[in-house]
Amino acid sequence: MLMLNTTLTVERANAASHAGKGWQHFTDRIIQVVSEHQPHLVFLLWGAHAQGKQKLVDATKHLVLTSVHPSPLSAYKGFLGNGHFGRANKYLEQNGLAPIDWRLPAL
Repeated sequence: MLMLNTTLTVERANAASHAGKGWQHFTDRIIQVVSEHQPHLVFLLWGAHAQGKQKLVDATKHLVLTSVHPSPLSAYKGFLGNGHFGRANKYLEQNGLAPIDWRLPAL
């Protein structure tokens, strides 16, 4: 599993402070290379910014699921209950791959 933000650094308490600093070229290339060279991946594109990366993914080779961002401000507008985790595991199993254990460990 690879969880990837398009901007990999930020100033403390200053969201998106490093957006437009060049990280997007690096992270876009990661998405392209992984999409080109690995079969049967699941791309979970949550939020408008992530969904803008859909053009980098070969949807004929992979499962692409989109939803609103899971932040507290929008989670109830379509993220909660979207079934992405179950759909991802079903796709993986249908393609002979192990499902992901999405459970969080108890604190």
